Amino acid sequence: MASTRPKRKTEIPHRNRSPYGRWIASYIEVAVWGDDPTPALNSRCQAWENTIIIKARDREAAYKKATRIGSAYPDAGKFWLEPSMRTGRWVYIGLTSLLPIYEELGDGTEILWTERDNLTRKTILAMVKTKHELSVFDDTPGIGDVRAGGEPKARPKARKSARPKSAGR
Repeated sequence: MASTRPKRKTEIPHRNRSPYGRWIASYIEVAVWGDDPTPALNSRCQAWENTIIIKARDREAAYKKATRIGSAYPDAGKFWLEPSMRTGRWVYIGLTSLLPIYEELGDGTEILWTERDNLTRKTILAMVKTKHELSVFDDTPGIGDVRAGGEPKARPKARKSARPKSAGR
């Protein structure tokens, strides 16, 4: 016979609770082209892993909210590739990570960390980037760039030189 005793609620470990109700979630989306709406599992595609901050009372609420946010805007993720004007859209696949933030948000709040063991000093120094190697300083146009008015930017077209190339160059 099955036990009629109510199940005792398991204590959630500190590492899985957020004292300030903030969570960091990552989800993944893939680019799906209009002319190939159901790509095969082994086909190669472009994917974006997006990381967001969520306010929620507990991990269950954070999970629901992260899933809702990740999948909320199926039409907002439309794009096209110039000059072919091939169209596609970003498709939400699912969560890759959900972690509590243990401190109140503010300048210097640690939100993520990675422990790296057994690295040489040379390897550690090679991980450091100069200011202009940081992606935030890369201003080259890319898919998804948006103008201030909300319209995607047109990629710059290659300029054609008006002068013929000389044979000596």
